[in-house]
Amino acid sequence: MRVQERGDGRLGRRAVAAAGALVLTGVLSALVPAPEARAAAAPATAAATEARGAADAATQASAATDAAAQASAAAPTATDAKNTRPVLPAPTGPYAVGTVTRHLVDTSRTDPWKPERGSREVMVSLFYPADRGTAPPVAPHMDAASAAHFGSARGAGSFNYGVRPDAADWTSTRTHARVDVPVARAARALPVVLYSSGLGDPRTWNTTLVEELASRGYVVVTLDHTYDSSEVLLPGGRLAESALPELAGAPVADVDAALRRAMKARVDDTRFVLDTLGSAQWRRGLPRGLGDALDLRRVGMAGQSAGGFTAAQALHDDRRLKAGINMDGQMDFPLPDSTGSKLSTVAREGVDRPFLLLGSDGPGADDNTASWTSFLEHSRGDQRRTTLAGARHGTFTDAPSLLPALVRQGVLTEDALRQDVGTLRPERAVAATRAYVVAFFDRHLKAGS
Repeated sequence: MRVQERGDGRLGRRAVAAAGALVLTGVLSALVPAPEARAAAAPATAAATEARGAADAATQASAATDAAAQASAAAPTATDAKNTRPVLPAPTGPYAVGTVTRHLVDTSRTDPWKPERGSREVMVSLFYPADRGTAPPVAPHMDAASAAHFGSARGAGSFNYGVRPDAADWTSTRTHARVDVPVARAARALPVVLYSSGLGDPRTWNTTLVEELASRGYVVVTLDHTYDSSEVLLPGGRLAESALPELAGAPVADVDAALRRAMKARVDDTRFVLDTLGSAQWRRGLPRGLGDALDLRRVGMAGQSAGGFTAAQALHDDRRLKAGINMDGQMDFPLPDSTGSKLSTVAREGVDRPFLLLGSDGPGADDNTASWTSFLEHSRGDQRRTTLAGARHGTFTDAPSLLPALVRQGVLTEDALRQDVGTLRPERAVAATRAYVVAFFDRHLKAGS
């Protein structure tokens, strides 16, 4: 990996990874991002790190990230040529991982997609450090109802990733997180990271990264944006299906309006979750010790695609967030608003807290140019822009971990896999994403703690 010191003091970086494209039947391409700058040809290795320019603190942090990527790349591959069952790679941190799911109701808001349903409902899962050797069973990657819908013709497995409908068994994949176990005994003042998935993807679709953060001493809260996410299982067995596939073939004005509604709902969901985390009464209902271990003075947010846009916009709108990461998320809309600009307010105005733009350089890479360039020009503080050479959009999800096995099952084509996750070995893609995200949050949410 090469580290280049940019003239404006920000770091532009080139690394090797893979990614895939969020398709959503081609209609929602306005939020199908790719990074602003294509990387020059880079060697397909993560073995060498060359720092250029002054060895300031930012450069040192970047070098540490590269070293972490190299170390993570040595971890076992989640799938191999003989294995046709999708398997999530184990987290590599010192802690085991616990998880708990909660149903939240925002009585101050009517649901923006289905107002007839009344108050806005949001499902969240918390992943957190736990002691090793705990007995409860590990959680499934997706509950049975969500897994069945995810793999159907109307689910994100099909419309976002090209898996043949109803052909893959999404129920068989397990996480490494044990349900409702106490927080690790040694855990104190844990920083918190909120995670938002891409447009149409469920909150489960980056468990690979989320578990890694939890194993390294973070509490990660994953959000499902109801009626945006492919499917959300609500109490009583109610399955809320995404409204987005209905936009197939819609006029661009309708698509623009839907995307603006989605982004407002996502940011409102985020702020509501922050409010909920701040409730001492609500925290008392979490597994033993977890509520007291949350350090709400150190909260960051990350997301992929539209989730990355959400992280940036939420950081812009809410000062409780101290640092953010946008993984390949375009931050503008198809049509201009009343100001005559297609750019979001965060792209026009930037942020004044640390932020990392982590992008791919596959087809559509130029789509991020306008919003990312404006964002960096108007932001202050420690701003980073990292382009993963050879990457595609799905690198920053569970796709590299789970999709290769589906090719071996014959339910996903090799061509679709390359469009989703490129050509880099899956373990390298996982290692790079984990390393960059962990190192950035370690620097800005843990340093000096």
